[in-house]
Amino acid sequence: MSDLFAPSEPVGMAAKRPLADRLRPQSLAEVAGQEHLTGEDGVLTRMIASGSLGSMIFWGPPGTGKTTVARLLSGEAELAFEQISAIFSGVADLKKVFDAARQRRMGGRQTLLFVDEIHRFNRAQQDSFLPVMEDGTIVLVGATTENPSFELNAALLSRARVLTFKPHDEDSLGELLKRAEATEDKLLPLDDGARGALVRMADGDGRAVLTLAEEVWRAARPGEVFAQDDLFRIVQRRAPVYDKAQDGHYNLISALHKSVRGSDPDAALYYLCRMLDAGEDPLFLCRRLVRMAVEDIGLADPQALVVCNAAKDAYDFLGSPEGELALAQACVYIATAPKSNAVYTAYKAATRAAKENGSLLPPKHILNAPTKLMKSEGYNDGYRYDHDEPDAFSGQDYFPERMGRQTFYDPPERGFERDIRKRLDWWAKLRRERNG
Repeated sequence: MSDLFAPSEPVGMAAKRPLADRLRPQSLAEVAGQEHLTGEDGVLTRMIASGSLGSMIFWGPPGTGKTTVARLLSGEAELAFEQISAIFSGVADLKKVFDAARQRRMGGRQTLLFVDEIHRFNRAQQDSFLPVMEDGTIVLVGATTENPSFELNAALLSRARVLTFKPHDEDSLGELLKRAEATEDKLLPLDDGARGALVRMADGDGRAVLTLAEEVWRAARPGEVFAQDDLFRIVQRRAPVYDKAQDGHYNLISALHKSVRGSDPDAALYYLCRMLDAGEDPLFLCRRLVRMAVEDIGLADPQALVVCNAAKDAYDFLGSPEGELALAQACVYIATAPKSNAVYTAYKAATRAAKENGSLLPPKHILNAPTKLMKSEGYNDGYRYDHDEPDAFSGQDYFPERMGRQTFYDPPERGFERDIRKRLDWWAKLRRERNG
């Protein structure tokens, strides 16, 4: 089969191409890690067998094969292949591509247009695809690392099927390393521990694991075998896949918040450390810890808010890296604290009532009467001073007359039946069961 991925090149130049490029699959069956799409019963395999391709959006992290699969689809479906990047293309570029696709269609050949980083096109640019998708001029395959539900407009999504590409697991990354060794005709100079560490460092990215393998081969002297510590020294480490403004950011902060709410200190600490390790702003995490303290713990343990604010102050005082320990302490504290969202739900209910009932006048008996006119109108008439009442409680009604008595705050039972020891015992039991 002819090389789909590069124009003809001088003899000897192929060896200089990056390993990840040289190892691109030549058929859908060779694609690793996406069996749900390219396997024997995969979605794309069935599309090819049917002889009809529809427009698609490939959604997944970097290095999972989105570009490669798009090229393979065009070859196996015998479509002309065009590729553009939303980063470098504008309206004029799109017009040229569409005109060329129309000319091909008049000659009886359809075009598969692959748009990398399609989410970077604005709404108007995304709309420009609609006419050529509808009349069959192009089969659009867009690739994005961001959630299409948020980044692509509804009209485009209604005309394209979203297919999810999964991060590589350890098995598929291991398979890529074996292919690399077969291509290079030599084994990676790594012991078992270092080989496993290399796979983990790739963080689910197939291109990254092959790039790291190349770095290892370049660094190794004849007969040298690297241990795990040697590997870290030679290739350093790959930055975790994490975009502080996009999905990775929101996914991990959601996981942290829900782990705290679920009283799992181990999971909460894990997600906190993942975000710190990826370069998240510690002050953002401070703000979120404070939010958790008031939303999920509240008056079940009022000290939680004090601890979280103190952690913020400690971080401001100590800086990094010492200050991160204060965040970890606050995280574990609120994860193990008793939980109550009674104030949170009461606040929402009271806000709703305030918006729905308008500017109602409070009952006159609790209003001050600084003038004779106001006294004659009944202001402050019948007010009972609570400190003078038995048990310092008068039982007066403080709501506007039109509203009547309302109940927003439903305090939890004191003592909190689900004490933290029971929760910690539960997590310990769950871990034992998972570990066999």
